[in-house]
Amino acid sequence: MRTDIFARLDREPEPPKIEPPRMSRHRIALFGGTLAFYLAIVIAVLIGSWLVTLDWKVMLFRPYQQWPGIHAFLDYYVVLGQRGPTAVMVACWLGWRSWRQHTLRPLLTLGASLLLLNLTVGAVKLGLGRLGPHYATQIGSAELFAGGDIFPSGHTANAVVTWGILAYLATTPRARRYLSAISAVVSLGVGLTTVYLGTHWLSDVLLGWAAGLLILLGLPWVEPLITRAEDWIFAVREQWRARGRAVPSVPVAAGGPRTVLVPQRAGADAADEDPALEPVAAGSRTAAAAAGARPRAHTVRSERTPITPAGSRRPPHADRTPRGGTSPARPVSGG
Repeated sequence: MRTDIFARLDREPEPPKIEPPRMSRHRIALFGGTLAFYLAIVIAVLIGSWLVTLDWKVMLFRPYQQWPGIHAFLDYYVVLGQRGPTAVMVACWLGWRSWRQHTLRPLLTLGASLLLLNLTVGAVKLGLGRLGPHYATQIGSAELFAGGDIFPSGHTANAVVTWGILAYLATTPRARRYLSAISAVVSLGVGLTTVYLGTHWLSDVLLGWAAGLLILLGLPWVEPLITRAEDWIFAVREQWRARGRAVPSVPVAAGGPRTVLVPQRAGADAADEDPALEPVAAGSRTAAAAAGARPRAHTVRSERTPITPAGSRRPPHADRTPRGGTSPARPVSGG
C-alpha cells in the first residue's frame, strides 16, 4: 500500500457513490427565508426606505479615506469575487476531482450554478438599472432606472456561489462544514470590500449575498438535469470509441484483381461454414463445380485472362480477303 502524498494523485478504481444534497424540509425553509429577505431588500430600495438612507450615510462616510492603509490589500482581495479568476481556479480543482472520481458532476454543477447566476443576477441588474455611489446624481435618491448595473452586487453573489460550490460538492459532513465557513468568510469579506472601495451600496451587497445563497440552496432541483447531461456525454463518448475500434476496409491497389463476395446459401455443408471468403480463379471454377461446392467469390469477367492471344479470335479463311485488298482474278468459263 502506498502511503506517500503522491498516492492521492492516482485515480480511484471505482467512481465514489456520492449522494447529492436533497431538498429537505430544512433546506426548503432556508430557501423560503432567503427569498423573503431578497424581496424585502428589493422593496425597501424601490420605496426609498431607511435602507437607502443608510446607503448614503455609508457612502458619505467614505471608508477608503478613513482607513487608507488597507486600500492596497483590499484592491487585491476583491479579485476573489471576480468571475473570471475565481471560475478558472475552482474549475481546475473540480476538473481534477472529475478526472480522479470518473464523473463529470463537479464540473457540470459549477457550470449550472454560474449559468443560473448570470441569468438571475443579470436580469435584475438590467431591470432595475441602479447607479453606483461614484455616479450618484441626487443625495438621498435610490438611483434606480438610470442605466446602471450594480444592484445586486455581482462580486458578492459570485463569491458566494463560486466558493460555496466547494462546500456543496464536499463528500463528508466535516469537510462541508469547514468549506461552508471558509466560503462564508470569503464572500462576506468581498462584499464589505466593495463597500469600502465605494463601488457598491450596502444594499447591493445584502442583495448579492441573498442572490448567491438562493442559487446554492436551489441546486438540488437542478441535479436531475445534471445527471441526464452527464449520461448523455458519456453515451456520446462511448459511440466515438466504438467508431474508433471499428476495423477499416483494406484499399485495393490500382490495377489489382477485384473480388465480388457471393452470399452463402442456406443449408450449406461444413465446408461452406468457413467464414473466410477467398477469391476463386477462373481455372478452378470447373473443379469447384465438380466437387459440389459453390465458390465464395469469382473474378470479374472484364479482368479474366483471355483464352486466346491478342488479336482476332476468328480462324483465317482461305477464300476471304482482307478489306481494302484486291480480289484475285477468277477463270472465266465458256469460250
